[in-house]
Amino acid sequence: MEYLEIKPYKKLARFIHSYWELKGGENDKQWERNFPDGCAGLVVNLGDTCLTDNGSVAMEFGKTYVVGTMTSFKDSFIDNNTHLLGVCLKPATFANFYNYAPQNELTGSTVELEKSFSFDIDEILKDPVNHFNRFYSDRINEGNPLQSVINDIHSSNGQLRIYELSKRNYTTVRQLERNFKKYVGISPKAYSNIIRFQKALTLLKNSKEKRSLLDIAFECGFYDHSHLTNEIKRNTGFSPSEI
Repeated sequence: MEYLEIKPYKKLARFIHSYWELKGGENDKQWERNFPDGCAGLVVNLGDTCLTDNGSVAMEFGKTYVVGTMTSFKDSFIDNNTHLLGVCLKPATFANFYNYAPQNELTGSTVELEKSFSFDIDEILKDPVNHFNRFYSDRINEGNPLQSVINDIHSSNGQLRIYELSKRNYTTVRQLERNFKKYVGISPKAYSNIIRFQKALTLLKNSKEKRSLLDIAFECGFYDHSHLTNEIKRNTGFSPSEI
């Protein structure tokens, strides 16, 4: 399997993490698992029909799909005829480009987009990165009411209480929750939990020295190693020793 990430135009970097391409290898025939990261995205299929959402959704050639914010792991079947292109949006930026639906209506789902919202398959086949850059440059709608809140969540690795987040950003807890469901698809607490999980996952996978689960749990704001283990299993389907 080949996987490649490409950065967007500089003026799109505030809204888009990256463009990506995935191609199945000659001997591939496997389920590939993705973990929650708090972001929505877009996928266009350039290969054979691809099963995703743990086998419940079939993505067809030439069609564009929106992938809502994930609340648990998601499996897609990859074989030698798989060829996917995608866009990983930054949190709460879907509305900067699409007047489609509140994000809470897309949470955890992969949904085929109508033609008016879709990428041009002919242009994609010619030059996908250039098409993505032009597509999004022409559609930028400035403004993100959650950017400062999201910055606070990331800088604290998801450990700030929701009341503190609302206080820092001069809003109410209720308004903050409404905006998160509309623009991110999940509550601020659920988003914070994903960021905290991602921090723990990074420490588990990349720590140069062997660290105990309890040590990682305390650093990331979990009650104890059991709490951390349960979160890892819920988000990945694996135990910490299997990561």
